Amino acid sequence: MMPDLGLSRVKVYADGADLEAMLELGRSSQIAGFTTNPTLMRKSGVTDYEGFAHKLLDHISDRPVSFEVFADDHDEMLRQARRIASWGRNVYVKVPVTDTNGASTAAVVRELAESGVHLNVTALMTVGQVEVVTAALAGGPAAIISVFAGRVADTGRDPIPMMQASLAVMAPHRQLELLWASPREILNVRQADDIGVHIITVTPDLLRKLALFGRDLDEYSLETVRMFYNDAATAGYLL
Repeated sequence: MMPDLGLSRVKVYADGADLEAMLELGRSSQIAGFTTNPTLMRKSGVTDYEGFAHKLLDHISDRPVSFEVFADDHDEMLRQARRIASWGRNVYVKVPVTDTNGASTAAVVRELAESGVHLNVTALMTVGQVEVVTAALAGGPAAIISVFAGRVADTGRDPIPMMQASLAVMAPHRQLELLWASPREILNVRQADDIGVHIITVTPDLLRKLALFGRDLDEYSLETVRMFYNDAATAGYLL
């Protein structure tokens, strides 16, 4: 189902909300965990948030699975987070780095971490945010900090220096893992592994490309030449 990626450090998490596809990926030892979010769930037609979560957790209990709060009020974030955390010992609760007004959720993160909730703090895009979130998670249980390196790259910035700086900020806290979120190409998997990022999420589009990982380039070149030739012949082009 998936090639042996030969990665030395980074773990691959599947990012999606298609229950059948996620369960199929759950059969692969190459997938170390799962993440989803309300946007992906809505696009997949999920109407029962908790029902979807329980169906997934009924089958995936041996690897981390992240589900996100969707409240904007901080007290309601706390309530939802505790409810989500109760769904399973392998559940990580995703909390956004700010609310929709831009106010930091660090106090929410700190309170949840102090009470033992495993968190996946999400939507970070600056080293400053990583510093704030790392401080809020310090002393708590295992947690994930998701930096949206792909969206950073979309702005024309190289995310590598930021990811390296984030690793340095988090290094004193061994229970914390850095997640490379929103990758744009398979190269990002190699980059994440090379610099020591702990986790990268792989989207459905990239999952379909994983078979190309480490592909022999001479062979791939020949396949491309044959594709052009066959498509021209099939189209009946003449000169």
